[in-house]
Amino acid sequence: MSSPTDPALRLALVQAASALDPAANRDAVATLVAEHAGDADLVVFPEAFARDFGEAGSDVSPYAEPLDGPFATTLAEAAAAHHTTLLAGMFEQGPDPERPFNTLVMRGDATASYRKVHLYDSFGYRESDRLSAGPLEPVVVDLHGWRVGLMTCYDLRFPELARALVERGAELIVLPAAWVAGPRKVAHWRTLVSARAIENTVYVAAVGQPAGRYCGHSLVVDPFGEVLAEAGPGSPEQPEVVRVVIEHTVLAEARRVNPSLLNRRM
Repeated sequence: MSSPTDPALRLALVQAASALDPAANRDAVATLVAEHAGDADLVVFPEAFARDFGEAGSDVSPYAEPLDGPFATTLAEAAAAHHTTLLAGMFEQGPDPERPFNTLVMRGDATASYRKVHLYDSFGYRESDRLSAGPLEPVVVDLHGWRVGLMTCYDLRFPELARALVERGAELIVLPAAWVAGPRKVAHWRTLVSARAIENTVYVAAVGQPAGRYCGHSLVVDPFGEVLAEAGPGSPEQPEVVRVVIEHTVLAEARRVNPSLLNRRM
């Protein structure tokens, strides 16, 4: 594993489908980490991995858990067993029992949570009917000498959040998603991930649930806008893992060559 002074961070993005059975998903986390964590410093699962959304408009409140509940505990145990850090999405109990938060949970060498800010009220969906939006404060966490910013799925369409993360020091933005399939959706996904990386001179690692309901195409884009690795659409039957090593030297060079963050006037 990387030390705090190591300039490299080893990422593993697990493009796997979550099921409607929370116990099956907890088992899947343990199995997939055992099979694929390797020497990764950060292993990332998609949005809503504790339990899939189900049919559009479904009530997910019965599946909401606290941050010390079964799913987060499974993450912590798997992270400890494999000496790594895990990040995955869940539904979290909140003040409104009928509308939980859509939350990312990080456990391992760093501990954090992020409640999705932008709810997916678009393309015919109404996520806000079933979920509560999180607070507007961006979440950036320290991991092995890297500043890691957290976003979820639809947040990708709002450049203000990515910029706020970078203003708070983010060098890597991690984006778990369940990017719903449809016309032009893969093009939007790839374009927006690349745009957030280029305009902020930051690494972006985006992992989604696979086709057919979702888009797959998990990828990592570097601060120059180069796609370092990308999965295909995938399938629920066959998880894919995207592995990338990111380096501070590349980040520094991108910001030297393209000092757009320093040249901003607004």
